[in-house]
Amino acid sequence: MRASAFVYPWDVNGDPGAPARIASLGVEQVTLAAAYHSTRALTPRHPRHRVVTAEHAAVLYPPGERWTGRALRPYPAGRWAPGDAYGEAARALAAAGLAVHSWVVLAHNSRLGADHPDTSVVNAYGDPYPWAPCIARPATRAYLTDLAAEAAVRPGTHGTELESLGWYGLRHLHAHDKISGVALGEAGEYLMSLCFCAHCRTGYGEQGLEPEGLAAAVRAALEPLWRGAVADRGLPTLAELLGARTAAATLAWRERTARTLQEEAVAAVRAAAPEGFQVLLHADPFSHRCGANAGVDPAHILSVADGVVVPCTGGTDLLAPFAAHARERTVLAANFTVVTGMGGSPATLAADAARARAAGANELRLYHAGLASDGDLSAVREALGARWTSGTAVRSSATP
Repeated sequence: MRASAFVYPWDVNGDPGAPARIASLGVEQVTLAAAYHSTRALTPRHPRHRVVTAEHAAVLYPPGERWTGRALRPYPAGRWAPGDAYGEAARALAAAGLAVHSWVVLAHNSRLGADHPDTSVVNAYGDPYPWAPCIARPATRAYLTDLAAEAAVRPGTHGTELESLGWYGLRHLHAHDKISGVALGEAGEYLMSLCFCAHCRTGYGEQGLEPEGLAAAVRAALEPLWRGAVADRGLPTLAELLGARTAAATLAWRERTARTLQEEAVAAVRAAAPEGFQVLLHADPFSHRCGANAGVDPAHILSVADGVVVPCTGGTDLLAPFAAHARERTVLAANFTVVTGMGGSPATLAADAARARAAGANELRLYHAGLASDGDLSAVREALGARWTSGTAVRSSATP
């Protein structure tokens, strides 16, 4: 199984040993951040720093002329990734024999929401989510589509992985999050993620729903969840709380909005990319789900993109719906966290990879080569069957 490790440019730039160290893990590829949200990250082996604070969502290269005069445009990175940080890291990684694919975060941008409040998702109570751009808004869709094309197709890049290309909602690791006091469950999080901006209100109307009545119904459906009076059973709970017809109509509007954006963004990337450029989405096979792994219809998305990257740290169950629609050259990449401190289990990676393969996966993604400890990286190296020999990675026959 082909394996790729996630990497930030700041893991590589300024650390001459980083490319060979990453190659020594036994991976053939890196998924290198080109557009990323705000974060605070450890760099446990870097010779110049130990903590990098990316203060806002940014592109990690100089944005192009297409943004001139546009209100919505990507923000260049600050001191955490100056200049063409992506390009510098990509060249160093390629020199170590690694194929470089870009990692592009799209509908997740707190700075955009702060500077342009009218771009944000607005819940049924009127609360904006500045981290979550509403993907129904035409200007936001145009921004995301152009960002996907520009950030994905960087010089020296052979493919891309598009993250959060769909709805973002309530769940978000925001600064000092304090939202876990009430267990809303999957149904409650969906209700709290429904958008009621002007464009979404129009969209609900097209589905035969009266927007003000729908907002009131959503608030009423949430009331027993605030009191802890309803046990969550996922989507069936949603139909009980909101009514089956209303729940189906809201989902239909959101599915159509996400599907068309995904089609437009992938088409824009393909138009900008050379032949053979691979386009994958970070995805969840349940279309009502929000977040970094966008909720999709498996059959549809595999007819649009070359494949998907699927979260598998908690188990491989999400692979099966995609495997049922995979074609001969479809990429089904199982994504495993290999940072013990973030809930990963690099010690069981070989067994996890075997389970993923049995469930239909044909590639691995490892999150994250820059954040992991030396012990975690050693476990990954052992699992992938690589060994360190004179500063180069030598693959053994034990590679999964």
